[in-house]
Amino acid sequence: MIGITKTFDLGDGRTISIETGKLAKQADGSAVVRMGDTMLLATVVANKNAAENVDFLPLSVEYRERYAAAGKFPGGFFKREAKPSDHEVLTARLIDRALRPLFPSDFHAEIQVIITLISADNDVMPDALACLAASAAIAVSDIPFNGPISEVRVVRTGGKFIINPSKSDTDNADIDMMVGASMDNIMMVEGEMKEVSEADMIDALKAAHDAIRIQCQAQIDLAELVEKSKVKRTYCHELNDEDLRKAVKDFCADKIWAVAANASAKHERSDAFDAIKAEFIETLSEEDRKAKAPLISRYFHDVEWEIVREVVLTNRQRLDGRKLDEIRPIWCEIDYLPMAHGSAIFTRGETQSLTTVTLGTKLDEQTIDLPMFEGKVNFILHYNFPPFSTGEVKRMSGISRREIGHGNLAMRALKPMIPGPDVNPYTIRIVSDILESNGSSSMATVCAGTLALMDAGVKMIKPVSGIAMGLISDNATGRYAVLSDILGDEDHLGDMDFKVCGTRDGITACRMDIKVDGLSFEVLSEALEQARRGRLHILGKLEETISTPREDYKPHVPRIVKVVIPREFIGAVIGPGGKVIQEMQRETNSTIVIVEEGEFGIIDIVSNNKESIDAVKERIRRIVALPEVGEVYKGTVKNITAFGAFVEILPGKDGLLHISEIDWTRLKDVESVLKVGDQIDVKLIEIDSKTGKLKLSRKVLLPKPDTN
Repeated sequence: MIGITKTFDLGDGRTISIETGKLAKQADGSAVVRMGDTMLLATVVANKNAAENVDFLPLSVEYRERYAAAGKFPGGFFKREAKPSDHEVLTARLIDRALRPLFPSDFHAEIQVIITLISADNDVMPDALACLAASAAIAVSDIPFNGPISEVRVVRTGGKFIINPSKSDTDNADIDMMVGASMDNIMMVEGEMKEVSEADMIDALKAAHDAIRIQCQAQIDLAELVEKSKVKRTYCHELNDEDLRKAVKDFCADKIWAVAANASAKHERSDAFDAIKAEFIETLSEEDRKAKAPLISRYFHDVEWEIVREVVLTNRQRLDGRKLDEIRPIWCEIDYLPMAHGSAIFTRGETQSLTTVTLGTKLDEQTIDLPMFEGKVNFILHYNFPPFSTGEVKRMSGISRREIGHGNLAMRALKPMIPGPDVNPYTIRIVSDILESNGSSSMATVCAGTLALMDAGVKMIKPVSGIAMGLISDNATGRYAVLSDILGDEDHLGDMDFKVCGTRDGITACRMDIKVDGLSFEVLSEALEQARRGRLHILGKLEETISTPREDYKPHVPRIVKVVIPREFIGAVIGPGGKVIQEMQRETNSTIVIVEEGEFGIIDIVSNNKESIDAVKERIRRIVALPEVGEVYKGTVKNITAFGAFVEILPGKDGLLHISEIDWTRLKDVESVLKVGDQIDVKLIEIDSKTGKLKLSRKVLLPKPDTN
């Protein structure tokens, strides 16, 4: 039999299998994970040697969903998969963030992990299995790895936690999170919630971790059956100079301590550290300066990492002089851009977002066409991070994975507070341009997004704010410091980056990356509580700027009026070849959007002019109106015959005005009184019960001549 398979139970009768040794055998490691009829192939390949002077982990993670897996053709002209979708990028980022910390710190060979959806079961979401597949592929390889790990999706529906739920299980869930963990430690968390408490979030993490331990054990059992995985490859990717390492520490440590302990701004502090490094380099010979430059940079970074952390743990003070739980100064402004539908500036310390809101119609909805999902999205958030925001010069090319990920987090934070179509008829696009960055710009986007939405007049259910938390810990001594509103340096040098968003009543989104082993749930609970206090503080600052949404939209925002009609009248409103609706739009200078929903047609009339909207409403009312006997109509003569005239009394509804009903006096011919195009008042006097034909009279509306 080809291949080795390990199967385990999720605890509710559903099973997951991991197979290796059957597909992609030239990769260093490969695995196929199957749940139901969903199957993913994961492969990993690592170069044998590292490139010269590389002191980081060059890991790339790619996630792809093949349309053929779901029996579908790709859209577009070329009919083949092209660049990864945002969904694929976001899934790849989840896997990357969980895997990256677990490779040895001195392993610098290039690694590529590729996960491909090869079979798609409509009721089994593949992204919840992707990290399991990736970790399993590494586990059965000879690549050094401090795993295994896995990820699961955990949702809470009706008070019950479900692991790797079906799509239908997520519809009414108040918690929907992806959690990555090893056998012992939580590594990564990302998700959205409906204003849940910090305690509820901890419970969800515990439920997810219990399930992940089972998946990790299955990988360990599988790896024991694979000979290749039993002996991990040897490597030497770092050449060290211990004398130089000691020299760097002896010369720089006290100087770095002095800078770190003396509160300073970002660029001032960075320049001071650069000056210390340059001062040390001056002590070396010209030959050593060039030959040992990469080692000097690495050792200086190691000393900086060690000293800055020790300063925070010892002095209980931040690099910029703040207390551990202190939030940087905040200032906000709304309505900064006069022609935007909504705009806001949010500045917190050295981080600034200029955010706009644009309100559109159903025609502006984003169409999503993926192997596992088709539909439209009417709430869009885009995040831009130009290089000048950090005072750098970089080439600007396509949107980065980081920009997609940060924008998605902010979108998930705000989305639960956007009202439904009965209150908000618009498609909404938020764009956050980061103008300065030192500390979480994604959380600045959440705050600026709240302000801009309220400035635009969107009736948000509640305002939302976000805060980035950090952690510096020393397992040897048991000391730790939870940091509120972290700086960029504190993110880089710390053990945790934890972003929490929410309202005054609960959490709406979160993201967490943990870089240290042994983080207890007690410390995590403390961090969440500190984050809650910081979130409320920031909300207070937002509410000082604008506490409730504008009563009305701005004058240049297009108004949308909704009209509901029976479904059978949709064709009449559109007209043959779109003639009727195009004519209405042209004559009223409006936009009309019709969507069929069940037994009704939902019509959005869009215009800046109330008279235009009223005119369209009247035209539609006449189209869908049913003729009533006894009613008087202003009709248009459409055709004249020898026996009378056909008069349109409602759009698409003609009745016969017999020659005998035109006037009280006898007429020789119809043309002597009427011509095509005349508008006349007529009364509906009869509807034929068999044919439905309409019989009209004009004369009954005219004075009857005196016969005396």
